[in-house]
Amino acid sequence: MPQQFQNRNVTDCEKTTMPVEFITICVIAFIAGVLTTAYFCYSMGFGMKMPGGWTMSMMWMRMPGQTWFTSMLCYMLMWLAMMVAMMMLPALPTFLKTRRKWTSHCYMATGYFAIWLIAGIAIYPVGVWLAKMEMKSEPISRAVPLLSGAILIVAGAIQFTRWKRKHLLGCRSQFGCAAACPEHEKSFRLGCEQGATCFACCAAPMTILLVLGIMNPLAMILITIVITAEKLLPRPEITARVVGSAAIVAGIIMTIHWASLTSA
Repeated sequence: MPQQFQNRNVTDCEKTTMPVEFITICVIAFIAGVLTTAYFCYSMGFGMKMPGGWTMSMMWMRMPGQTWFTSMLCYMLMWLAMMVAMMMLPALPTFLKTRRKWTSHCYMATGYFAIWLIAGIAIYPVGVWLAKMEMKSEPISRAVPLLSGAILIVAGAIQFTRWKRKHLLGCRSQFGCAAACPEHEKSFRLGCEQGATCFACCAAPMTILLVLGIMNPLAMILITIVITAEKLLPRPEITARVVGSAAIVAGIIMTIHWASLTSA
């Protein structure tokens, strides 16, 4: 790239002011996400007691009078609101590092959360299928705590891998001034790329959330703190390892508890 073109990009990037409009939109979206998530937790936070001593979230079941389509729409709204509430704070500094125009930031954020929405849509049929299997088979239902413990151990182990470190560094890095003030289409695509990197980085913490309970407000707060710490605090590898160690210990305890109940 010619030096003159590089200098023009850097100059444009430096001249772009802090996007107050974008920050305002993010604050409004964050508040709306928190309130909507709190509403769903209050209205659907109860669950069904299952054999094996665990509780199934109502999110994977249809409410009276609902079709599967309306149930999925309700889930998508809940998931998107939860992602905005959980991911807005850690993602915002990454967006602002690029010093773009506020309209480009909006397109970028739209692409970012579009990836998280697609991830939620992919999770939904798996959750519904597992819920049906658990309700139809008592042995499967009783084995859920064992499976949950194993998943926690695997999720904790992922936190120590090179794959986790790679995506964590990519998730923390800024988009770069070399692509300053692009067209809106490029901003949307850039947001999608960052969303995909962020999803890969947060796969283990989000798996832990699904195990602890997707409608569990304490679990949401805990995982939000974990993700925010990994993205914003210095030495993110230490945070990732602490979280991984805690998940492994929790998985082992859950497995031992299941074995003691089974043998009793």
